[in-house]
Amino acid sequence: MVFSSTIFLFVFLPVTLAGYYLIRKEFRNSFLLIMSLLFYASGEPSFVWVMMGSILANYLLGLMIWKFSQKGKQIRILLLILTLCVNLGILFYYKYFDFAVSNVNKLLGSEIPLRHIALPIGISFFTFQGMSYVLDVFMGTTPVQTNPLNVALYIALFPQLIAGPIVRYSDVNLEIESRKENLTDFASGVQRFSVGLAKKVVLSNSFALLADKAFQTAPSELGAGLAWLGAFAYAFQIYFDFSGYSDMAIGLGRMFGFHFRENFDYPYTATNVSVFWRKWHISLSSWFRDYVYIPLGGNRRGNVYLNLLTVFFLTGLWHGASWNFIIWGLWHGFFLILERIFRNHKIVFPIPKIFKWCYTMLVVLVGWVFFRAADLTAALQYLACMVNFTSDNAFSVQVLFYAKEYLFSFLVAIVCSTPILFTVNRICNENRVFGIIKSVSEPIVALLLILISVGLLSISNYNPFIYFNF
Repeated sequence: MVFSSTIFLFVFLPVTLAGYYLIRKEFRNSFLLIMSLLFYASGEPSFVWVMMGSILANYLLGLMIWKFSQKGKQIRILLLILTLCVNLGILFYYKYFDFAVSNVNKLLGSEIPLRHIALPIGISFFTFQGMSYVLDVFMGTTPVQTNPLNVALYIALFPQLIAGPIVRYSDVNLEIESRKENLTDFASGVQRFSVGLAKKVVLSNSFALLADKAFQTAPSELGAGLAWLGAFAYAFQIYFDFSGYSDMAIGLGRMFGFHFRENFDYPYTATNVSVFWRKWHISLSSWFRDYVYIPLGGNRRGNVYLNLLTVFFLTGLWHGASWNFIIWGLWHGFFLILERIFRNHKIVFPIPKIFKWCYTMLVVLVGWVFFRAADLTAALQYLACMVNFTSDNAFSVQVLFYAKEYLFSFLVAIVCSTPILFTVNRICNENRVFGIIKSVSEPIVALLLILISVGLLSISNYNPFIYFNF
């Protein structure tokens, strides 16, 4: 079940909200946990036990690390190693086993049979959340939770369960224990959810059609014009897909009294790759920074360039068991290292910001080709088409048709990818008259966005969700 589905919007969410606010406060956590498990089971009933096993393991490991906090460092380190082995072992078996075996077979010429293991939905997200809880207990940055139901709710809470953002336990532990729901948060949650739903259904789904057309066209028939249009379309598809889902998750969290951190900060406005990664999928970037990059030595110990490369190799691998994702991660890592070298040697290019932005977007667009293409060969063929401006079909009538068809969508996407609307909102808040108009219009706009999204969902079964598989 995804948020942008009619069964979620008209059955699951109303039932959950009604039940949550009708029962007594002391039972709300238990109710939310039950509904979260049902939410997960609706898509993957057989894998609920995998998630429950992960929750139980991390609860017990966190408890043991806390119990042995005064009884020797060696025991705590052994428990930390066990934590990593359990969590990464689960992730490896379900997500990477066949990938590893197929590469071993190619390298050694062996014939080890593949197991064709089904991938539990959201396993990368709930595994990283569970692991971060235990790591924080080990480092003493968060208190241990002795109530297993609270740990279960933290990991399984349905707004962020299958596609993030990756929530830290320290950010929500007080709200799990005791939170105060109010009408202001609920209203802002509904508005945020409506924006995210529109991003996903109105924008991302629309661009997905163009991206699919371009990436599914045979290389011999794909001209440079359509290749570039498809790359731009996919860039907007994945941004509005995932940032829209994050908006919906944040909005849902507020409806139930939780406050999740932001996961995107207009990444397509970045003027270098380093800034892009401070704005894109912030919860994942900060996770790798705090639990991999800094422990490796970060900027202070060891080889900073090797540390960066390791982090982005793992970032790519986290997204999927494919060389495409690994190349995508290393591609970004290469430019981060390059920018770090320039900064360390105080090499500054006195060029206008627009050219820096163009460089950044070119790096990002090329990276998205690796991310989207079916395999490495398909990615390289697609990139070759993007630079082949001399072919007969480079700028065909078909390209002009799609450019005209999607012109308005691209303009809306560009505006929504920048803080223009955020700035307008801030100005309205600072002006009394505009503030009154804004407060009256916000619920109307939210309702319109929901109605438009639901209308589109009712007339089309095409509703792809990229991060559903991670």
